[in-house]
Amino acid sequence: MKFFVGEENIKESIIDIFGTDVNHIKNVLRKKENDILDIVCKENGKNYVVKIKSMNTEKIETEVIEEKEFKLENNINIHIFQGLPKADKMELIIQKCTELGVKSITPVVFKRSVVKLDEKDKIKKVERWRKIAEVASKQCERDSILEVNSVAKVTELDKFIKDYDKVFIAYEKEQEKFLKSEINKIENKEDLKIGVIIGPEGGIDEEEIEYLKEIGGISISLGKRILRTETAPIVLSSIIMYELGDIGGN
Repeated sequence: MKFFVGEENIKESIIDIFGTDVNHIKNVLRKKENDILDIVCKENGKNYVVKIKSMNTEKIETEVIEEKEFKLENNINIHIFQGLPKADKMELIIQKCTELGVKSITPVVFKRSVVKLDEKDKIKKVERWRKIAEVASKQCERDSILEVNSVAKVTELDKFIKDYDKVFIAYEKEQEKFLKSEINKIENKEDLKIGVIIGPEGGIDEEEIEYLKEIGGISISLGKRILRTETAPIVLSSIIMYELGDIGGN
């Protein structure tokens, strides 16, 4: 497991750990002085192997033994634009997309979204989702935390996707275009920025599809069966990374 700290916690060869990680290291992992930890800087992704120097209830002071340039992040930047799902489905999506190496998730309000959040609820939800992303990033030992953006409206997506290399829209009514064939059209496969748009449980409205195509999105079929909103981002991310080299081992 890795622990993330801010640059302000790193002072030459000393790195301090604060917050909930202190309790986790002391009481869950039962680490002691002179035990070894892996630490990542949130801002630049630098990895450190450190030794615990001292511990109290509020802070763990560590000393850097070695600095490593790990490269555990994907060679492709995948960004999920996820229609707000019901219940705790977003938590599952965040956990699994973190494990797969997705770069960021933006929760999106569509016309057919069942979930309705006021501004206060949106802030609380995003805060919780960001904590879940950090915990998941620690567990799968990523070099960065999956970014959870603020909730956006579908009509705002033109601001997000204008600089993307490709934007795929999972659309159950699409019968001509498929993900693999569209991926095969990509010529330069280095440092790609790919957007994936997933509708909510009620699907994407036809007017929304037309708008998303106008701003550069490509609607694609995921096959004969309709996938749940929480399944689609996991499937699409896996296929994209396999086809473009991350999971396939190229």
